[in-house]
Amino acid sequence: MLDLRFVRENPEIVKQNIRNKFQDEKLPLVDEVIDLDAKNRAAKTEGDNLRASRNKLSKQIGQLMGQGKKEEAEAVKAQVTANAERLAQLEKDEAAYEERITKIMMTIPNIIDPSVPIGKDDSENVELQRFGEPVVPDFEIPYHTDIMKTFDGIDLDAAGRVAGNGFYYLMGDIARLHSAVIAYARDFMIDRGFTYCVPPFMIRSNVVTGVMSFAEMDAMMYKIEGEDLYLIGTSEHSMIGKFIDTVTPESELPKTMTSYSPCFRKEKGAHGIEERGVYRIHQFEKQEMIVVCKPEDSPMWYDKLWQNTVDLFRSMDIPVRTLECCSGDLADLKVKSCDVEAWSPRQKKYFEVGSCSNLGDAQARRLRIRVEGENGRYFAHTLNNTVVAPPRMLIAFLENNLQADGSVKIPAVLQPYMGGKTVLVPKK
Repeated sequence: MLDLRFVRENPEIVKQNIRNKFQDEKLPLVDEVIDLDAKNRAAKTEGDNLRASRNKLSKQIGQLMGQGKKEEAEAVKAQVTANAERLAQLEKDEAAYEERITKIMMTIPNIIDPSVPIGKDDSENVELQRFGEPVVPDFEIPYHTDIMKTFDGIDLDAAGRVAGNGFYYLMGDIARLHSAVIAYARDFMIDRGFTYCVPPFMIRSNVVTGVMSFAEMDAMMYKIEGEDLYLIGTSEHSMIGKFIDTVTPESELPKTMTSYSPCFRKEKGAHGIEERGVYRIHQFEKQEMIVVCKPEDSPMWYDKLWQNTVDLFRSMDIPVRTLECCSGDLADLKVKSCDVEAWSPRQKKYFEVGSCSNLGDAQARRLRIRVEGENGRYFAHTLNNTVVAPPRMLIAFLENNLQADGSVKIPAVLQPYMGGKTVLVPKK
């Protein structure tokens, strides 16, 4: 959420940013919120004057009554009554103005970083860098669920009967591999100085609206019926929410944390064959990283965060690339974002396995996450990035480590988490 004063003083910058995000339908909101703000400030000023006048007139009534000037006192009383009625109307107007202003301000997108490429949608995202050499083996690589089935490692049919589409049973070596990757990712981030945390898996609506846009909320979140609680779609939401209504001494920044959680998502819309199986699902587990820092440090942390994910995947011999998200592909709260994509030898292309975002002070402003510095208080910057999100990551792992005989290599870094196994041997 932007600072209302910034919008008031820089309407053309805000409008151009909206155009750069191809959201022209929001352009009228800028003029509307500026007009509402002017009316609200005028109402507040008039209200303050009436409150000051009320105190003055009340004293006059007492003085006039003491002097026996009852008629004049009654006239002043009538003025006080009229002022009270006007003040009540002004307070009602202020509440209406502020409600509409807040709604608009939570709809106007954050100002994107100047380095973000301008583009309408994800088809115009820009490749930044590749890490590792993509390899296409001289044998056919089956679809990921078919690979898992050779290990008796997945049961989608039973999951469908129990919970419906978008769920799965992982079993045996595949389930163990899933947990091994999560455990390795946890230790990987702890070794890089991040504090490990297991957060709440449900959050209240004020946290939801503090960390994401209304459009994202509708597309992702599951609501708990009858309660002010939502299942988290990613642990960064409850992790950032941890700092709601706090003031942190500048000397204690940055806050760097890595969290484990299950995640729940609606995943609205129809998806093609490449997004079936365990690619796009309603429930998965994830290791996340978040940073709360000083504004001047957020660009540096942004680069550190995506590099962590790249390093993790490269330690497991999986080729990856980074992809800069263009303006039209950025969620409204984001200043800058990039995806980490893993190589798929079967598809002969990369696919998303993580996303790194700098949100500037947008979340901090909504959640009132403040910093106490030498020159007073200011809003922190927040960032987040996926460490690893199996089982999607398992797709990249299985395809890149599959051997011609159907076995799967276990990289050295994962072997301690797999009971020392160096290879998985299929049962079918």
